[in-house]
Amino acid sequence: RSVIVVGPSLSLHQCGLPREIAIELFQTFVICGLIRQHVASNIGIAKSKIREKEPIVWEILQEIMRGHPVLLNRAPTLHRLGIQAFQPILVGGRAICLHPLVCKGFNADFDGDQMAVHVPLSFESQAEARLL
Repeated sequence: RSVIVVGPSLSLHQCGLPREIAIELFQTFVICGLIRQHVASNIGIAKSKIREKEPIVWEILQEIMRGHPVLLNRAPTLHRLGIQAFQPILVGGRAICLHPLVCKGFNADFDGDQMAVHVPLSFESQAEARLL
């Protein structure tokens, strides 16, 4: 959960996800990627590489995020457009970036509104998110 800010350079289907939030949400995927690429031999070493913020971690995270949609939700969710799927893009800072034209569906503005980020895990839920 984080505050939303304007991201006019984003496409309508993209959202800017801060590095801190992204690494927390996708940590298990990054750990598997580190082990699969033989950068780490076990979970403990992979977690230490994530804590130390090594450059390979961000490369693996970007690759994972490229094929994995996220759901953004602004409470209260009163209708279907209160939760929408986006393609995440890594951004600096601590705020979630959104294109200004998608705010109407969320009934959101940029005066301190907060949104929650959810990661669909199963293949079925990811496919459904891509259709949204």
